[in-house]
Amino acid sequence: MSIYEHSFNDGKGNPLSMENYRDKVLLIVNTATGCGFTPQYEGLEKLYEKYHEKGLEILDFPCNQFGHQAPGTDEEITQFCSFKYHTQFPQMQKIDVNGENEHPLYTFLKAQKGFTGFSGLKGAVMSAFIKKQDKNYKNNPDIKWNFTKFLVDRSGNVIDRFESTVEPEKIEEKISALL
Repeated sequence: MSIYEHSFNDGKGNPLSMENYRDKVLLIVNTATGCGFTPQYEGLEKLYEKYHEKGLEILDFPCNQFGHQAPGTDEEITQFCSFKYHTQFPQMQKIDVNGENEHPLYTFLKAQKGFTGFSGLKGAVMSAFIKKQDKNYKNNPDIKWNFTKFLVDRSGNVIDRFESTVEPEKIEEKISALL
């Protein structure tokens, strides 16, 4: 199955196909508005402003599975993001990224790029935190927390996965190389 065979709903509940993003470089992110990583919206917006005209699309999928940090309706989440972080990239309807009700797009993404570990200064803290919830976390592809990012090339190949501890600025070089 190709990434372009997946569909989802935009933030207003309208059906949207990944086919609309063919030939684009994609950064697909599960987000939350009440998380310690929420300020990453600022970095995501900077990437979007800098590279959108060159073919970058950022797809924002709010998810309330991690600490219930994405409360509210889709409209409330969109208003928060546009007011606080001035986001312009598309925000989709809230979804699950793990478990019984996980969205098929995320099943696909995780099958392409599994968990490879946390990095950066916050990596050790996140590892200890997640280990308390799932002792086997290193050995499964599940999304571990908010702001996990998947980078997809113009051909629909999932190139890389960046955990929540990786700031958007740290992946700019990889995005730029794909454009």
